[in-house]
Amino acid sequence: MAGVKAMAETVSIAVGLVGPGAVGRALLEQLRVETPSLLKKYRIDLQVQGILNSSQVLLGREGHPINLETYGDQLLNSSADASLGVLTQHLRSSSLPHKVIIDCTASTYVPQFYRRWMEQGMHIVTPNKKLNSGPLAEYLAVKQLQRVGKAHYMYEGTVGAGLPVMSTLKTLLDTGDEVQRIEGIFSGTLSYIFNELSPPQGKTFSQVVWGARRRGYTEPDPREDLSGMDVTRKVINLARECGNKIELSAVDTESLVPEPLKHSPSPQEFMDGLHQYDSIMEARVKEAEEHGEVLRYVGSYDVESGVCQVLLRRFPKSHPFASLTGTENCISFTTLRYSNPPLIVRGPGAGPAVTAAGVFGDLIALARYLGAPS
Repeated sequence: MAGVKAMAETVSIAVGLVGPGAVGRALLEQLRVETPSLLKKYRIDLQVQGILNSSQVLLGREGHPINLETYGDQLLNSSADASLGVLTQHLRSSSLPHKVIIDCTASTYVPQFYRRWMEQGMHIVTPNKKLNSGPLAEYLAVKQLQRVGKAHYMYEGTVGAGLPVMSTLKTLLDTGDEVQRIEGIFSGTLSYIFNELSPPQGKTFSQVVWGARRRGYTEPDPREDLSGMDVTRKVINLARECGNKIELSAVDTESLVPEPLKHSPSPQEFMDGLHQYDSIMEARVKEAEEHGEVLRYVGSYDVESGVCQVLLRRFPKSHPFASLTGTENCISFTTLRYSNPPLIVRGPGAGPAVTAAGVFGDLIALARYLGAPS
C-alpha cells in the first residue's frame, strides 16, 4: 500500500552492565519485566550479555542472554576473571549488530574507558557524573566521538535521576533558544534536609541529618552529600552542555560540613559530633524566617557571566523552590523563550528506581536511534 513503510527490522543490542548496585539492580529488574513487551511492541531486542561488579563477572552465551531472574546467585558463584577488559572482549565478540555498555557506578575509573569503547563502536549509557564533570579534555574527546558518529553517548540520569533535565536543555539548545540562567535544587538528600529544617518542624540540623541517614537518603558518609560536590558536578554537566569549558575547580561551592569535622576518622564520629554545630544552622534558619524566607541549597549557572555557584541561599516562601516536599528536585531554566515565568522541571530526584528509569529511557531512545520504531 502506498505510503506505508515495511515492518521495521528487529533492533538487537548486546547489553553489558557495570555496577549492579542499587541503581544497577533496579535497572535489571526493569529490564526483566519490560524486555518481552519491548520486543513485541517495538521490535527492540535487549540481550543482557554481561554483568560486572568489583570482583565478579557474569557472561551470557551466544543466543542465550543472562537470565535476569537468577543472575544474582549466578554472579556470586561466578569464577570468571572479573575485569572491564573481559567484559569488553565478550561484547565485541557478540554477533549482535549493536553493543552498549551501561555504567551504573559512581566510579572515576570506569569512565576512563568510555573513549576506548566508543572508538570500538560501543554505545555508552550512564547516570555516572564523573566523565561530564571530570577533566575537560576527556569530556571533549568523548563528545567529539559522539559528533562524528563513532557511537552514541547518553547521560540523562546524570542530573535529576529520571527527570527530563538534560533532554529539556538539549531541546532548548537544539531549537535555537538562548539559555540565560539555570538554577535548581539538584540533590534529593539536601532537598529533604532543608524541607525538614523549615519551620514549623523545629528540628535541629543534626537531627534532620540523622533522619536522612536512617531513611537511606544520604551516602554512607553524609559528608559526601553535605560537601556539595554532587551538586557541583551536576551544575558543571549543565554548564558544559551549554558550551562552557569550565573545570570543577572553578566552581564556588559552599560546604555544609563544619570545618572541625571534615577530617573525622569515621562517618560515625562525624555524626556524633555534628550536634555541636547546630546553633550555626539554627541562626541561619531563624534569620531567613524573620524575613519570610526559607533556606535552600541551590546550584546555578549564569550564562552571561559564565559563573557556576553552589550555595545555601534564601528564597521567599512564594518561590517554587520553597514548596518542595521530601526529596524533590526542582530545576529552573530562564531562556529567551521562557523568562517570566521560567521553565520548571520538578519531581522525585533521588532513588534507585527513578534513576534506573532515566537510564532505561536512554536505552530505549538508543534503540530508536538505531532503527527501532517509536
